[in-house]
Amino acid sequence: MLKKVDFISMDHGTKNDYDLIAIHDFENERNLFFRVIEWLKMMDGESPYQISRLQHSLQTATRAEEDGADTETIVCALLHDIGDVISPSNHSQVSAALLRPYISDKNYWIVLNHGLFQGYYWMHHYDEDRNARDKFKDHEHYQDCIDFCSNWDQKSFDPEYKTKSLDYFIPMVKEIFSRKPKPFV
Repeated sequence: MLKKVDFISMDHGTKNDYDLIAIHDFENERNLFFRVIEWLKMMDGESPYQISRLQHSLQTATRAEEDGADTETIVCALLHDIGDVISPSNHSQVSAALLRPYISDKNYWIVLNHGLFQGYYWMHHYDEDRNARDKFKDHEHYQDCIDFCSNWDQKSFDPEYKTKSLDYFIPMVKEIFSRKPKPFV
């Protein structure tokens, strides 16, 4: 049976209680890689697109790799939509939060904002401002996010595109999630 803390209110916790929680959290963190792979597999279902959400993610990562992106960026391309599993309406923020402790500030910003930047391709069909992304035009990663969407994300819905398998990308995902997580500040 799992040992439990003694408190029922955090303000009564002791160092021993918080040490126990830290051990549990560390084990949970070590298993994150396996959960991420399972979440990706959950994206391999029916979709209104011509390919599944998993195939879209794999295709985006394949395109990133073919363009010479580094491993971290390829993994970000693979996982940029993983937030769809939890919350489609704010999937960019969910995906970015998952990745944040393991990736650069640049890649975090791109994943965080790619949903808004993708709006360039569809918002005008709903009488919304397709250039809403321009509120970030002075941000240092603005063009990087445009490039991510233009070169990889928005064109990765092609059922004829030769896409690498999930098994191909698993070692890259493992490499990124094996990094010591950066503390959130």
